[in-house]
Amino acid sequence: MTKTAIKKILVIGSGGREHAICLAFKNSAKNYSQECKIFAIPGNAGTRRIAKNIENIEINDFKKIIKFCQDEKIDFVFVGPEQPLTAGIVDELQKNKIAVFGPNKKSAQLEGSKIFMKKIADENKIPTAKYQSFEDEISALEFIKNINFPCVIKTDGLASGKGVIIAQNFDEAQKNIGEIFQGKFGEAGKKIIIEEFLKGFEASYFVICDGKNFLPLGFAHDHKKVGEGETGLNTGGMGSFSPSVKINEKLETKIIETIIKPTLQGMSKIGAPFCGILFAGLMINGEDVKLLEFNIRLGDPETQVLLPRLDCNFIELIESAIKGNLNRFKIKFFEEKKLVCVVICAKGYPEDYRKGIEINNLAFIEEQLSLDNSDSLKILHAGTVFKEGKIFANGGRVLNVVASASSFEEARKKAYELIDKINWQDGFTRKDIACLNLL
Repeated sequence: MTKTAIKKILVIGSGGREHAICLAFKNSAKNYSQECKIFAIPGNAGTRRIAKNIENIEINDFKKIIKFCQDEKIDFVFVGPEQPLTAGIVDELQKNKIAVFGPNKKSAQLEGSKIFMKKIADENKIPTAKYQSFEDEISALEFIKNINFPCVIKTDGLASGKGVIIAQNFDEAQKNIGEIFQGKFGEAGKKIIIEEFLKGFEASYFVICDGKNFLPLGFAHDHKKVGEGETGLNTGGMGSFSPSVKINEKLETKIIETIIKPTLQGMSKIGAPFCGILFAGLMINGEDVKLLEFNIRLGDPETQVLLPRLDCNFIELIESAIKGNLNRFKIKFFEEKKLVCVVICAKGYPEDYRKGIEINNLAFIEEQLSLDNSDSLKILHAGTVFKEGKIFANGGRVLNVVASASSFEEARKKAYELIDKINWQDGFTRKDIACLNLL
């Protein structure tokens, strides 16, 4: 592709993760070798402040995305969400000689199919929970008559972070299995996995891969349940914090040797070398580490607390991964930074909620933050739209308030103080994000 005087970067997606990615590119552009311009498809009311939103193209309309890249002479594409990755956007862009960061369709099965992921784990001796897979309700119900509870029920396909159910007893398992096979999660629930319940604490570990090499991006913890004290329904994530307070260098080495390296080697063996972000969901109990699941992209809301800790040029990092040169790149971290992200959701989420409600004083607060010129407190948009000079909620997870400080306690305090200033009566948060005793 013909290079232009201006480096042009396209980010695919519209959530808080994509706002955080655009912001990382914008901040890195200040110290990059050439002028940079960032586009977002479709973006949100927050990305419009730092990128050019292309709102008339859908993230799964590959033909229009390809034409846009060709017309604008985009230098590289960063794909945020899992849906276009599992649908093969990387393959289509590469066929058209457009540089792109992310795994191809075959590699993306690590997230797109829980059964595929389990087979990779089995074939490469990666520690994970014992499981059985099922394609019909009758066989699944027969199986749960002879297992211990609680158990974990997972849809095979993508379900926006909501396709994992912990059933405490037979009746709960029967009800949820019936609902899944009756179409609660659509195509994602055509097949399911039932696996043993693992005890311990959860952590998310991220590495960036170029098909041959990888570099660690660090750990984060997120809060999946909608209610305080990790209660209620599963969500896409109510908040996150980084770094981990419970994982030391010895444990990280074990995770790399027993989970990350065998997975990458296993993917190469089947002709699917992994390029992109590999996100391992882990259950840790003492020195015992097991793989819960893989995601094949940056997490949301983990990205919001991971990227600000990277002491490197994010543009150069992604370009190194695309070119297969990660072995020449060095990542440092701002070790002193403790980051907390609190998600503000629309009332009713993760079930029924209203869209199109104005967030009255948000623009004013953002302007004040901009004048303060502080990197320690940010509002990232997740589900918003900008219309006629006003900002409206347009999703279940609407805003992310991200704070950094030298302690988690101080970062939490800063985040919740800012949330109290936002005039949006239709929003709610969990009040215990980054309370370390929940681990």
